[in-house]
Amino acid sequence: MDNMSLKEIQSKLLLWEASDNPLAPLTSDQREAILDLESVILGVSGGLDDEKPENDDEELEKSNIPPVDTTYDFLEWYESLCDSNIKSDDTPYEAYHKQLDDRRNECVSLTNQIGATMSDLDKLSEQYNFVSNKTNALHTMSEQLLADQNKLSSIGDDIKQKLHYFTQVEHLSQRLNSPTMSVNSETFFSVLAKIDECLEYMRTNNNFKESHTYLVKYRHLQNRAISLIRSYVTHVLNHATEQMLAPKDEDQTDQETMDTAYAVYFGKFQAAAPKLKMVISEVESRAEKNADYASLLADVSREYAARRWRVAGAATRGALQAAAARQLRDHCSLARAACSLLAHACRDECALYNHFFSNPSPALEEYLQSLCTGLYETLRPHIIHINHLETLAELCVILRVEVIEEQVNNDPIRLAALGQCARALLQDAQERLVFRAHVHLRADVLLYRPAQGDLAYPQKLLMMEQIAMSIQEQSLKRSDSRNSMVSDISATSQEVANINVEAQRRPQGSPADLHGMWYPGVRRTLAALSRLYRCLEKKVFQGLAQEAISLCVQSVDSAAKQITANTTSIDGELFQIKHLLILREQIAPFQVDFIVKETTLDFSNMKNAAYGLIQKPRQIFSLNSNNALLEFLLDGTPLVREHLLDSRKEVDRQLKSCCEMFIRDATEILAGPMIAFIEKATAFTPIEQLKSQPWASPEEMAVAVKEAQKRVRAHLAPLQRSMQLYLANKETEFILFRPIRNNVVGYFVQIEQLLTNAGYTYEDTLIVACPTPEQVSVFISSASLISHSEPVQPYGSKVKQSVIRKPSVTSVPEKEEVPVAVEAKPNTITI
Repeated sequence: MDNMSLKEIQSKLLLWEASDNPLAPLTSDQREAILDLESVILGVSGGLDDEKPENDDEELEKSNIPPVDTTYDFLEWYESLCDSNIKSDDTPYEAYHKQLDDRRNECVSLTNQIGATMSDLDKLSEQYNFVSNKTNALHTMSEQLLADQNKLSSIGDDIKQKLHYFTQVEHLSQRLNSPTMSVNSETFFSVLAKIDECLEYMRTNNNFKESHTYLVKYRHLQNRAISLIRSYVTHVLNHATEQMLAPKDEDQTDQETMDTAYAVYFGKFQAAAPKLKMVISEVESRAEKNADYASLLADVSREYAARRWRVAGAATRGALQAAAARQLRDHCSLARAACSLLAHACRDECALYNHFFSNPSPALEEYLQSLCTGLYETLRPHIIHINHLETLAELCVILRVEVIEEQVNNDPIRLAALGQCARALLQDAQERLVFRAHVHLRADVLLYRPAQGDLAYPQKLLMMEQIAMSIQEQSLKRSDSRNSMVSDISATSQEVANINVEAQRRPQGSPADLHGMWYPGVRRTLAALSRLYRCLEKKVFQGLAQEAISLCVQSVDSAAKQITANTTSIDGELFQIKHLLILREQIAPFQVDFIVKETTLDFSNMKNAAYGLIQKPRQIFSLNSNNALLEFLLDGTPLVREHLLDSRKEVDRQLKSCCEMFIRDATEILAGPMIAFIEKATAFTPIEQLKSQPWASPEEMAVAVKEAQKRVRAHLAPLQRSMQLYLANKETEFILFRPIRNNVVGYFVQIEQLLTNAGYTYEDTLIVACPTPEQVSVFISSASLISHSEPVQPYGSKVKQSVIRKPSVTSVPEKEEVPVAVEAKPNTITI
C-alpha cells in the first residue's frame, strides 16, 4: 500500500511538467528563477572546488552545501541561504545603526546638562522676582498715599462747590429785592440764570440733605423774578395801549381813522418793542426747557394779543362795516375789498408781532382768527341772500382763486386765519350756489314755459339765415367802399371792421351755429354748468351736472313734442337732434365723470315676509326654529341697492332714439305707399296667391312705386334742406341721410324680390316698372343735386305731416349710432 502510494506520488510528480497536460505547469518567471538558483548552486560548488583540494573530505563535509535528500531539506537549506544573504546585505545598515546609537547617547548627555543649567536659572529668577515684588510694593504704597492726598483735596473742593449752591440764596434774594434792579438789564438776566442753575442743581441732587428746603427757596426766587418780568411787560404794553387809545379828533373821516389804526397805532406800539424784545427773548430761550417760563411766555403773548385786540379790533370791524355800507350792492367788490383789508391787517399784525416775539403762538392765531371773524360776520349775511348764480359763481372764484390760491397759499403762515375764514365763506357760497342752481334748473329749465318765439322752428332759423346773408352782403359792400374813403377810424370802428373781415374769411354760417339760437333750456343749462365748473368741488359738481343734464334732456324732449304738434315731426326730431348734439358736445370739455351713485331701499323682501307671516298665524309664538315672527324679522329686512346714473349715456341713448325716429319718419315720407304695400304683402300667406288679390295687382304695385318716386322727387330736397338748416354740418347730414337712402333703396329691392317670389310674369314686371337699386341710387343722387343747385324751402314750411306710421324695418346702423363729436367749439356743432 505504501509502495503503491509512493509510486503514484512519484508518477504524479513526473507529470507536473509533462509536455502534454502538465499538472503544475511553471510560468516563464518561475522557470527563470529555477535556472538562476541552479546557476548559483553550481557557482558556489565550483568555487569551493577551486579553493580546496579534491581529496579533502573533511572540508567538503564542512562546505555550505548540505546534503539535500527531500524537498523539506531543500527548503530548509534555501531558507538558511536566504538568511545568510540578508545578513550579508544588512552589514552597512547595522554599522549605521550603531553610529546612531552613539549619537543618541551624546544627545541624552547634553540634555541632562541643559536641565541642570535651567534649574540654576530658575533659582536665579525666583530670587529676582522676590526682590522685584518688594520694590513694587514700596512704589505702590507711595502712589496710594499720593492718591489719597489728591482725593481728600478734591473732596474738599467738591464740598466747597456744593456748598456754593446752598449759600447763594441770601445773595440772590438781596439782588432781586434791590430797588435799583432793572428787569431790562444784563444784571437781572445774570441773576435769573444763576437762579435757574441753582434750581436745576437742586432738582438733580434731590438726595442731598435739605435740598428740598433750598429747592422751595429757589422756586420762590424764580417766581419773584417771573412776577417782575410779568409786571414789567404788562406795564410797557399798558403804556403803549393807553397812548394809542388816547382821545382822537372826532372830525376825522373813516379813511383817516383807518389810516391811524393801521399806521400811527402800529408805529406807537412798535416803539415799545426795544424795551421788551430782550426780555421776551430771554423768556423764549428758557421756555423750551422750563414749564414756568413757558407759562410766562403764553401769558405775555395773551396780554399782547388782548392789547392789540383793544387797539385794532374795533378799527378793523369799523373798516369792514364802512366797506359794507359803501358797497352794499356790489358783493364781489365788497369781498375783494374786505379780504384785501384783512390780508393787510394780518400781515401787519404778524410783522408787529415779530418785533416782540421770535416764534408764533396760539394767542396770535386766536387774535388773528378773531379779526377774521369780523370778515365772516360781515360777508356771510350778504352771501346767504344772493340769488344770482353769476354773483355767487364770481364770489366763489374770488374766494378760491384770488384769496386762497393767490394770497393764502403764497403766505400760509401769516394768512392762515384769513385762509380759514375764506374757506368757511367759500363753503357757504358753494352751498348757496348749489341751492340756487337747483332752484334755477328746476324753474328755468325743467318747468320753463317756452314762448311762441322759442318754438318758432324753422321760421326763426330761416329769419336768422336771411339776416346773416344781409349782414354779409353789407359787409362786402362796406369792404369794397372802404378803399375809396379816407377818414379817421375810431377803435370801435376798427374792431367792427376786423369782425367783418373775419366773417368774410369764415365759411358760410348757419343759424344753428349761433349761441343765441339755442333753446333757452340748453343755453341756461350749459351756462350754469360753465359757471359751476370752476366754483364747486369735483364730486359736488358731478352730482349737480348729472341732474342738470337730465333736466335739460327732459326740457328738450318736451319742447320737441310741442314743435312736433305745431309743425311736423321732422322739425321736432331735428330740433331735438340739434340740441342733444350741442349738449353732448358742450359737456365734453368738462373733465369729470357724469356718473352718480344712487342708493335706494328695496322693500320686496318685506312684502314677501309679511305674506309669509299672515299665512302662518299659528307659528307666530312658536318656541322651535319655525317661529314665523323670527322669520319675518330676519327675511323682511329691506335691501339697499345702488344704481349708477350716467348722464352722458343718457344723452347718447336719447340721441340715438331720436335719430332712429327721424330716420323712420324720413323714410316714411319718401316711401310711405310702398312701405304700406310691402307690410301688407309680407303679412299675406301664402305668397303664391298674392297676385290674385285685387290690391296686389301689377297696376296697384305700379301706382305704389310711382307714388314713391314722386315723393322722393317732391320731398327729398325739402328734407335735406331742413337737415342743412338745423344741423349745419355736412358730415352729420351725411351720417343721418345714409340710412334713409339705404332704407329707400331697400324697399325698392323688396318690391323686386316680391315680384320674383310671388310668381309675377315678365309682363307684370314691365307694368310695375320697379327701378333697380342702381337706378334708385342715381335717382336719389339727382334729386339731391337739384336740391343743392336750386333754393328750396325746408320741409316744415310747405307740408305739415298729420299722421306718420312707424315702420319696424329701419334703424341706425350699429357703427353709426350717433354722430361723434371730435372737438368742442362754443358756437358750432362738429361731428
